[in-house]
Amino acid sequence: METITLTAPTVHCRACKLNIEETLEELPGVGGSDVDVDAKQVTVTFDPVAVDRNAIAAAIEAAGYPVSDSSSS
Repeated sequence: METITLTAPTVHCRACKLNIEETLEELPGVGGSDVDVDAKQVTVTFDPVAVDRNAIAAAIEAAGYPVSDSSSS
């Protein structure tokens, strides 16, 4: 499993958090996610064999939240 943290500058409320987390739950290979509204960051744990960073970012952006890669491990 890998973990990435994406910056999502338009996240501002609990509804945003829930929308992003529900969107990511639908992606195969995503093991978990957490949206920090105050920090405007999305942390995602995923299986890189099943899903890649670009697909994760694309899913979040399709849900209406532009993102940029802020860190990874």
